Amino acid sequence: MHSATRLIPPLILMAVIFALSAQPGLGTGLGTWDLVLRKLAHMAEYGLLWWLWWRAMPVRSPWPAVLITALYAISDEVHQTYVRDRRGTPVDVLIDMLGVAIAVVVARRVLSARATGTTPTGHETGRS
Repeated sequence: MHSATRLIPPLILMAVIFALSAQPGLGTGLGTWDLVLRKLAHMAEYGLLWWLWWRAMPVRSPWPAVLITALYAISDEVHQTYVRDRRGTPVDVLIDMLGVAIAVVVARRVLSARATGTTPTGHETGRS
C-alpha cells in the first residue's frame, strides 16, 4: 500500500471517534455493564488507532504512533468537556492508553514470534 494511503485508516478511525465523542450522553442504561463495556471499547479503539498509526509510519519504533495516539486521546477528552452530558477525564486518557499498551505488547510478541518461528504463545510453528 502506498505510504499516503496508509494514513487513511487511522484518520477515518479518528473521525469516527470524534463523531462518537460529539454525541451527548451515550449511556445505555445497563448500569455497571454499560461503564465496563464502554471502557473496554475505548481500550480496543485506541489500541486499534495505535496499530493503524504504527502501520502508517515509515519507522518501526512504536513511539511516534504512541505519541500521536496519546495526543489524540487527550484532545478527545478535552472535546468531550464541550459536549452536553459528557465529561472528559484524565482517567479516561489512562484507560485509552492502557489499550495502546496492550496493543504494543501484543504486536511485539507477534513480531518476536515471527522472527523466531514460534507462535505468540511460545510454541513452534513447524515451519523451517
